[in-house]
Order: sequence, then C-alpha cells, then structure tokens
Amino acid sequence: MISRRTFIQTSAASVLLPQFAQAQEFEVAEQYKPQYVRVKDGIAPGQLLVMPRAHFLYWIEAPNKAVRYGVGVGKAGLEFQGTATIDVKKEWPTWRPTNEMIERDPHLYGKFKGNLDAQPGGPGNPLGARALYLFQNGRDTFFRIHGTTQPKSIGQSVSNGCIRMINSHVTDLYERVPIGTVVTVL
Repeated sequence: MISRRTFIQTSAASVLLPQFAQAQEFEVAEQYKPQYVRVKDGIAPGQLLVMPRAHFLYWIEAPNKAVRYGVGVGKAGLEFQGTATIDVKKEWPTWRPTNEMIERDPHLYGKFKGNLDAQPGGPGNPLGARALYLFQNGRDTFFRIHGTTQPKSIGQSVSNGCIRMINSHVTDLYERVPIGTVVTVL
C-alpha cells in the first residue's frame, strides 16, 4: 500500500519534472558553440561574415581572428544573400511574420492576416532574446540575425530566411557588434 507521503511526493514530482525539463537549456553540438578561429587574410576586422551552407557566422575581431558561432539559416529559396548593415538592434524584440510568410503558411500565421498585430518580446517570441536588423541602402530587408525558440534548428536550413542563433550566443554577439556593422552573407 502506498503511503500518503509517497503519494504526495510522487504527485509533486510528476507536476514539477516536466517544468524542470523544459527549463534545461538545449545542448548545441560542439562545432556550433562559439569559438575563436583563424580566418584568411583580407577580411577586415569589425564585420560579420555568414557562411550559410556551413551554418556558421563569423565576427571578425582582428586580422586573421574571428569568433565563430553556429547558426540556422533560410530554407532553399528563402535565404538572404549579399551585403547589408546592422542599422537597428533590439533586446527582446516584438515579432510579426511578413506578408509573404502569412501567404506561404496561412495555417501557421493566419491569425496575423488582415491586422497589424505583433507578438510581444519575451521567451516565447520567435526572435528570441536579441535581434540585429539587416538594412540595404537605408531600407529594412526584413531579414534578421536573432535568437530562437527552436535551438535544434542550429546547423540546419529551415527558417523563413533569417539567421538564427542560440539565445545566449546572440546576446554575446549583440554586445560585440555596433550599429553600422557590415554583414556579408555568401
């Protein structure tokens, strides 16, 4: 026969363990953790270089020296390519899917159709903890380098075009890069 104490402890554990399991941070693969690496000559310090096929973003700190981060990138046909600048940086940004996203995936984004609603910033927001907004010639590209609520997407090509990072990694990058930083996505 089960005692009252055992019943209460087991019941409490069954309620608390799922919450505890969700609170555990996803462990990203070793190659996608931030690390210092050597880069070839000719890449100027103070810029970001993104290699989507390899799923890496490089913050060039000094000649031949960069911090490399693992990223998730856009699905085929949705990825950003070219050069942009970071003209806006936001902590816990709001988010709204683009009209193209709403049209492409109405079952997922239909609640945003025909209104100007945006999801407030916070832990459940798809842009995560930080966002770096990419602009070309002073115009918003609607592409971002941002955190994610889907850490398992790091190392994959699954987004609607943005460059995703683990929240703690994008927070680190956010502190390093100033407004005006040049971003090149190959």
